[in-house]
Amino acid sequence: MKLKFKHQKFQEEAATAVCDVFAGQPFLSEINYLIDRGDTKGQGEIYDFTGFKNHKIVPQLTDEMILENIRKIQRTHQIPPSSTLEGRYNLTIEMETGTGKTYTYIKTMYELNKRYGWSKFIIVVPSIAIREGVFKSFQITQEHFTEDYGKKIRFFIYNSSQLTEIDRFASDNSLNVMIINAQAFNAKGKDARRIYMKLDSFRSRRPIDVIAKTNPILIIDEPQSVEGRQTRENLKGFNPLFTLRYSATHKKDSLYNLIYRLDAMEAYNKKLVKKIAVKGIAQTGTTGTEGYLYLEGINLFKDKNPTANLGFEVKQSTGVKAVVRKVEIGHNLYDRSGLLEQYRDGFTVTNIDGRDNSITFRNGIKLFAGDVRGAVNEQQLRRIQIRETILSHIERERMLYFRDIKVLSLFFIDEVAKYKQYDATGNAFNGSYADIFEEEYNDIVNSLQLKIGEDAYIGYLKSIAADKTHAGYFSIDKRKNQFVDGKVEKSSRESVDTDAYDLIMKDK
Repeated sequence: MKLKFKHQKFQEEAATAVCDVFAGQPFLSEINYLIDRGDTKGQGEIYDFTGFKNHKIVPQLTDEMILENIRKIQRTHQIPPSSTLEGRYNLTIEMETGTGKTYTYIKTMYELNKRYGWSKFIIVVPSIAIREGVFKSFQITQEHFTEDYGKKIRFFIYNSSQLTEIDRFASDNSLNVMIINAQAFNAKGKDARRIYMKLDSFRSRRPIDVIAKTNPILIIDEPQSVEGRQTRENLKGFNPLFTLRYSATHKKDSLYNLIYRLDAMEAYNKKLVKKIAVKGIAQTGTTGTEGYLYLEGINLFKDKNPTANLGFEVKQSTGVKAVVRKVEIGHNLYDRSGLLEQYRDGFTVTNIDGRDNSITFRNGIKLFAGDVRGAVNEQQLRRIQIRETILSHIERERMLYFRDIKVLSLFFIDEVAKYKQYDATGNAFNGSYADIFEEEYNDIVNSLQLKIGEDAYIGYLKSIAADKTHAGYFSIDKRKNQFVDGKVEKSSRESVDTDAYDLIMKDK
């Protein structure tokens, strides 16, 4: 499958805004310089140590001229004009989440290279997840941008154990991008400190010194998640020519020279943002002693009265269990529950209304679709949420099946054990949530009403076992090959588990 990318006007405007800040800077090739060879004793013949770095902004392009360029751009985009240059030079681009921020700054790199010859870029990201996403964006857009600009970007992820990539970054005269997460140079761990250390494996040089010599352009992805006081100091060590800052949610005190804005309202009006449907459950009028009730939805028919899919408790040989059953006007829950006492008083269905998706009982209780009433424990609530998500998933999938569009539904859970557990010998078995999912999935699929022309879709659903329709994306204990709860850095809420992101971002 080949992805097709459209040229969006707003992305071109954002790239142009950055380039126009430096109007007056001539096109200049990179400056050659001699890379620090370091300690080459015993290394035999060493390859060419010519380096290439970004050309400085020419003296003729003064700060006053750059500030006037910024104000001109701001007037064009109806942004309040800056009074001063902040950070010399810090430029802020505000783009709503989901509008192609990564695509935009890749395009901006190409445009800066085309207009001014600058070729060394470093992207700083706040987490492993975003780092992997950015790397993937470079991979999938490479052919597209090569067709547009006639050249490829060489890109890599900084790894303190693979420092030869830094020498290649410095010595290559084409477009080069290094992607680095903030923890790699700003944390307290040993790996983070390596960038500042003279390393035997790097011929007694400090990686940061080799990087800084290239005078790179810094691009900070989500700066509000990256920049604390210490990070701002450490970023200076990269010796940036200037800094570009991209986010949808910049902090108010760090809107340095805002030159482009695509906010949420504008993105919505231009129909640019992705949509995510979040399933919610409404719990009403619970006293802790009332019988459990949950209205899943109303079924409408042309030739008969509507019915309701109603959740209630039923006495079975193994105990009391919450079920979802189809009920009609006149049905008495006391009888249908196996004479459970909580349904004795007036729980006979008197009305089912498809206009407002409601059900009414003789005792006056009225529920709307999605409502839960009565004593509901956590397990019942989770069952309802899982069932509602499966129903929504199938409803959406029914619409998109014949268009070959895949539907994904995500469950965010509190601990791995509720999804997957292991016995003493390491054999996996379902946790409670996985069991609930498979029970509810089978119940829903087996009770689906066939619509005209849906034979292929129903056949597709029934051809896949319930246990094959779900998968877990968690950290992995590599010694035992088992899912484990993820690790989170003490100083942030970001996970540092690379293997979990490999499952999601790489293995899909």
